[in-house]
Amino acid sequence: MALQCGIVGLPNVGKSTLFNAVSSAKAQAANFPFCTIEPNVGTITVPDERINALADLVNPENVVPTTIEIVDIAGLVKGASKGEGLGNQFLGNIRSTNAILHVLRCFEDPNVVHVDGRVDPVADMEIIDTELQLKDLETIETRITKLAKQVKTGDKTSLKLLELLTEYKEHLEQGKNIRTLNSDEDKQALVKDLGLLTEKPVLYVCNVDPESVNDGNEFVEKVKEAVAGENAEILIISAAIESEIAELEDAADRKEFLAEMGLEKSGVEKLIMSSYSLLNYITYFTVGVKEVRAWTITEGTKGPQAAAAIHTDFEKGFIRAEVIAYNDFIEHKSEAACRNVGKLKVEGKEYVVSDGDCMHFLFNV
Repeated sequence: MALQCGIVGLPNVGKSTLFNAVSSAKAQAANFPFCTIEPNVGTITVPDERINALADLVNPENVVPTTIEIVDIAGLVKGASKGEGLGNQFLGNIRSTNAILHVLRCFEDPNVVHVDGRVDPVADMEIIDTELQLKDLETIETRITKLAKQVKTGDKTSLKLLELLTEYKEHLEQGKNIRTLNSDEDKQALVKDLGLLTEKPVLYVCNVDPESVNDGNEFVEKVKEAVAGENAEILIISAAIESEIAELEDAADRKEFLAEMGLEKSGVEKLIMSSYSLLNYITYFTVGVKEVRAWTITEGTKGPQAAAAIHTDFEKGFIRAEVIAYNDFIEHKSEAACRNVGKLKVEGKEYVVSDGDCMHFLFNV
């Protein structure tokens, strides 16, 4: 499952600096609006000590961790929903992502200009929220017009969708994001093809000065107050620190640098794990002498659907899965040993995969 997160924010809030720090790709971090015109896409390896521990036991030919794609999306200004600045391009790029990483400037620096001449992360957040809401309203109103004609023919599905979109429209007109409605899976499925922007999960990334990275600052507190009713996740990070860490080639040097800053983990690692949590993703492993590999699935996924992450044929011809819990594999050190002590379970189509499961699928196509 390819996880793609879009980094968004007003110009000069630290988006591209953060992107450069977390990605193998390089976006030009320039001190003027719209320096990021085309979305830069970078791939980040998800840090997971478990895959290394499994590899140490099995000594495979290849080790393949799971990854996240990070997309640095062009800066946004007021009027984007009407095509101002790089608006249409921005909104099209954000529509294709799974989640939004909304970078907010929470630091003072006279050398870094702000597009509106002031530092106010809550106002910045509201600008982007408003533009996304306006675009969603436009999308919904267009669909409502079509549905109104279809309903006259007695189409019950169209009527159900019309009622739902009317509810969404009223919510947006109150200046609220669709995700705050906490719609159930059935409702989400009905509107999936619309690609509504304010329905996407959001992680607010507060970009602070290095001195505030541990405890935050007054700007961060204002953001927390503003999103208190949104059930949103907030991450405090310093793009300046992450940029320095990215320049260090040696792992020991990075660890020493983090210790000096009073940090246990880098902001990049926190960002990746927060993105996983945001989308309710978990990891399972396939373990063999040829390859130890991590696979990403949604929490609550059953065996056949988990197998589809490897290949759709695995789901179509699913027979059963052999499952060893990660901790059991580490304790007994091999699949054979786990089998001998009864720690290898045989599961059917209704088995719900757990985070860290080591799995072998049997199928027939």
